[in-house]
Amino acid sequence: MQENQMRTTSLDSVAAEQQRFMVRVYNWMGAGLGITGVMAFYIANTPAIFNIVMGNPVMPIVLIIAQIGLVFWLATRVMAMSVSQATGVFLLYAGLTGITFSTLFVVYTAASITSTFLVTAGTFGAMSFYGYTTKKDLTSWGSFLFMGLIGIIIASIVNIFLQSPMMHWIITYAGVLIFVGLTAYDTQKIKEMNILGNEGTDEDTKEAIRGALTLYLDFINLFLMLLRIMGDRR
Repeated sequence: MQENQMRTTSLDSVAAEQQRFMVRVYNWMGAGLGITGVMAFYIANTPAIFNIVMGNPVMPIVLIIAQIGLVFWLATRVMAMSVSQATGVFLLYAGLTGITFSTLFVVYTAASITSTFLVTAGTFGAMSFYGYTTKKDLTSWGSFLFMGLIGIIIASIVNIFLQSPMMHWIITYAGVLIFVGLTAYDTQKIKEMNILGNEGTDEDTKEAIRGALTLYLDFINLFLMLLRIMGDRR
């Protein structure tokens, strides 16, 4: 009886610590999305800055290369960084993404961007909740989703040259399915990577930032795919 009670208490403690860890992950993710949204809106509505940033054809390429470099650096080196470095790189990446996303306000109406964001938030929330609460092991999804992700990246590069509308829509709908699945898979993986007894340490904070980066990427990529479908072009 006492052994069962101790086991229950232990499981409750684990669940409580996992919950607190995931709250920190979502808080970091929310901060990143907030910076991206504010930056995108500000740049899009400040013609002088927008023209400086996007008027030069080289600048978008520089921004994309910088984003790719930062996201790979943070994903692979976050645990070797200090907390301040990890925080700075994550927020800088979110800001650069916001600058790039400012072009969306030129291409799409503000109303369709807002409605797509709300649909993305609802879909993301539902799948993340599923990934957090399900008792099913989603590990088997990982290889399938990763292969699908590589597939749409290669197909997207090929379609830059082919300019096939059919391939464009196949990539878009496949992308929605892949990032919906990744949201659930990554949430479960992040929940389980929490190191028990690590709460409040620098390592705990860096783990939370790494988890936030993963979910942030799932969210913005799902948003972009849905915007292709739901967005009203100007």
